[in-house]
This record gives sequence, structure tokens and C-alpha cells, in this order.
Amino acid sequence: MNNRNSSRSLLSLYIAAGVLALVGWVGVLALIFYTVPIVEARWMFFLLATALLTGTAVPFIRYLNRRFERRNPTSAVLLRRALWIGVLGVTMAWLQIGRSLSWGSGLLLAGVFIGIEWLLEMRDRSRYRSRSVDDR
Repeated sequence: MNNRNSSRSLLSLYIAAGVLALVGWVGVLALIFYTVPIVEARWMFFLLATALLTGTAVPFIRYLNRRFERRNPTSAVLLRRALWIGVLGVTMAWLQIGRSLSWGSGLLLAGVFIGIEWLLEMRDRSRYRSRSVDDR
């Protein structure tokens, strides 16, 4: 039964990732081709680029987790990790607009996001889970 729920959860994750990627790609391309660069379009770009990068990163995150982790993370964890990639990409794009992005600042920013994810994983592993009657 647990395998069936896991496959349903992954299917819903892939559907959500597909919708995010489709909306992101179509929206960013529409912004590039059909709008002028004003402030509202720039903020819409950041929103759509986050969806684009998050939806596109989900299959790669799933592959890396299957390849390198011992236990399978939940769909929420996979989506959170893909969202970090989206936020990192948009933050780097925002820094590049102001010509503030360098290799050092980009690597530092990526290191900060990796550290935050590592701390979230440590918190999740340290939670006490008591055995219920059904688990015995």
C-alpha cells in the first residue's frame, strides 16, 4: 500500500512540475517577445522564471536523489529542493541586472542555500517519531 501512495505522490509531483514548467516557459517567452522592459514586466519575469526553473528542475532533483541518497525523500522535499534552484536562479538574475553578480557572490549564495537545505534535513532527521499501534 505504501508503494501505491508513493507512486501517486510522485505522479502528482510530476503533474505539478509540468504545469509549473509550462506556465514558466510560455510566460517568459511571451514576456521576451511581446512586452517592453518596464518595471511590471521585470517583476513578472522574476515570478515566471521561478516557476520555470522550479518545474524544470524537479526531474533532475528526483534523478539525483534516486542516484545518491539511501532513502527516498517525499514529494514535498523534492519540490522544496527544486524551489531552491528556482530561487537561486532568480536571485542571480536579479543581481546580474544591477551588475553585482560575480563568481564569488554566486558561489557564496549557492553555498548559503545548500547550507539552509542541509539544516532543514538535519532538523527533519532529528525529530522523534514514536511507533504507533499500526507500525508494530
